[in-house]
Amino acid sequence: MVAATLLWSVAGVVTRQLHQHNGLILVFWRSSFTVLAVLAWLAWSQGLRRAWVDVRGASRLLWYSACFWAVMFTAFMVALTLTSVAQTLLTDSLSPLIAAVLGWLLLHHRLPGRTWASVALATIGMGWMVWHDLQSPAASAQLLGMLIALAVPIAAASNWVSLRRAGSAVPMQAAVLIGALFSALAVTLPAWPVSVDLHDLLWLGFLGVFQLAVPGLLAVWAAQRLAPAEVGLLGLLETVFGTLWAWLGAGEQPNRHTLLGGALVLSALAANELLGWRQARRRTMQKTWLDTQTQ
Repeated sequence: MVAATLLWSVAGVVTRQLHQHNGLILVFWRSSFTVLAVLAWLAWSQGLRRAWVDVRGASRLLWYSACFWAVMFTAFMVALTLTSVAQTLLTDSLSPLIAAVLGWLLLHHRLPGRTWASVALATIGMGWMVWHDLQSPAASAQLLGMLIALAVPIAAASNWVSLRRAGSAVPMQAAVLIGALFSALAVTLPAWPVSVDLHDLLWLGFLGVFQLAVPGLLAVWAAQRLAPAEVGLLGLLETVFGTLWAWLGAGEQPNRHTLLGGALVLSALAANELLGWRQARRRTMQKTWLDTQTQ
């Protein structure tokens, strides 16, 4: 999962090297290269016939996951072309808290006080960034970018739950392939003609293979074996490193309002996930100790 987040984090700095700035065209090529890369991996690892059998007999969770991947692949790239890398990544990092709130609203799961405090602190941080963005000349584009980016954590939160429920016995790697295919098909008509120069094509090929396909497959494997809190905590590395790479490699220095708001968001997320992880481990250790005492 650490490797996946580090690979995901290069999207911003690479995107800033591109000549083409139409987000839909970038989505088409990045997702298309992802389809080819995952297809090649499935053909090598298990054969296309076996992969087709797995897809044809798969549960609905695979198709749900594919749709969530498609939303993530599409919204993220479009958001990057409208607002800064830091703001896009900070918005995307909200998936653990969104997952908690969705569970409270839809499944009536009780939320501990620490999570409500984290939601409040993260909301203040996002509100701080949005308020100061309203004062900038490009306010409308930046706000639209952040709204589009908000689709990513909602889809990501739903995706991690689907992957966790599926378990390691269900072949969910094909969901990355189907999601990328859905993403490319969804933007084909509005992005047509999808022309880019050779420079951009090579960078988009790199993004499709090493920033989507490889980390996507790694994340599927990890999310089926780790607790959602662990996935959420490790996923925060993407926000930290992605902002750093864009700063060092593209000169995109976050303003002080973004840094302050981002610090509030990341602190809320990290505290919530760490406390939840520690409490879960403590309960497990207590249960193990009680079991040994009764034997």
